[in-house]
Amino acid sequence: MSILITNIKELVQVRAKSIPKIKGKAMNELPKIDNAFLRIEKDRIVDYGRMESLANHNANIKIDATNKVVLPTWCDSHTHIVYASNRVQEFVDRINGLSYEAIAQRGGGILNSAEKLQLISEDELYKQSIKRVKEVIKMGTGALEIKSGYGLSTESELKMLRVIKRIKDHFPIKIKATFLGAHALPGQFKNDKSGYLDLIINEMLPIIAKENLAEYVDIFLEKGYFSIEDTNQLLTAAKPYGLIPKIHVNQFNAFGGIEVATSHKALSVDHLEVVNLEDIQALKSSDTMPVALPLCSFFLSIPYTPARALIDEGLALALASDYNPGSTPSGNMNLVISTACIKMKMTPNEAINAATINGAYAMGISDEYGSITKGMKANVMITKEIPNYNYLPYAFGDNHIDKVIINGEII
Repeated sequence: MSILITNIKELVQVRAKSIPKIKGKAMNELPKIDNAFLRIEKDRIVDYGRMESLANHNANIKIDATNKVVLPTWCDSHTHIVYASNRVQEFVDRINGLSYEAIAQRGGGILNSAEKLQLISEDELYKQSIKRVKEVIKMGTGALEIKSGYGLSTESELKMLRVIKRIKDHFPIKIKATFLGAHALPGQFKNDKSGYLDLIINEMLPIIAKENLAEYVDIFLEKGYFSIEDTNQLLTAAKPYGLIPKIHVNQFNAFGGIEVATSHKALSVDHLEVVNLEDIQALKSSDTMPVALPLCSFFLSIPYTPARALIDEGLALALASDYNPGSTPSGNMNLVISTACIKMKMTPNEAINAATINGAYAMGISDEYGSITKGMKANVMITKEIPNYNYLPYAFGDNHIDKVIINGEII
């Protein structure tokens, strides 16, 4: 199967060769070709250039992209898209004055989701989850990291991870699985955190490794949840199984979590709504990708990740949705881009780089995803007719995506 897209108004994120990540001032550089074509063969990008250089017009499928923009699909490196039901009542509770922490302390939050998930069958969980996966694909997401963490028991964490594996096996979108058993303390371990960590380490990890259910391991490193000592214990135990860390950290407090994450060579540190100078220095001396989740800040009315401070210090930054039922009930990466520009003062160039190449890095897939490069996976999206790519974050209330191509197939 071959696809030829012609008369592209702007072909965006064109790179002569794949690059692992973009940082500092380079994040504001977004190469593009005007009046371009793009050729896809099977599941790969094989050629592109200006229209006047197109010699071979033959293809199984031809798409005229006059007045339209073509970009690589979004790489969403942080989601909890596999969950059971919603938490709409907590939304109302926050409007009425309860904080996220107060809701959690009375059995809401993560424990609420865990209770619902423990009662649902694997088939029903899969059915609910794929509906959300289909929705985000239509909005331009072509790669998706999915975490467990709403099980909080061996049986239910495995249930989540097996559903993630089913999605990976049945959908063309690139899926990466993360084990987040250390998301919160289940009720029966409320006063026995060491007992729950023992359960994770001695019972859950061996089964997950045996069944090859995850590539990454995560922990909610935050006051009231898991400490630096807990994190060191879990990551040390997970290392022999080949699980790479991707850590929730600095959502509400900064107390050395980023330093411990980088010391374990974490692929990413995610949230970072609170960042200090020590955190920045730890990131500078590492290969760890900071990941901002602006829709979480928007929904919870908490501070936004200080993108300008990180980028101006020469660091890389990725953007992800944090799609989950409690703090971010949306996987719309287009809205993520807009929010990053409006609230975090990122330029459209920086935001697009953060959600494509840097998002791919935060998933460990930047060798094949995140840019328009010959030989890369043919995961691209075609907008509706728009003035230019800056219009995507500008007109934040509209759906600008016309077509999505995943692995060379029009979705």
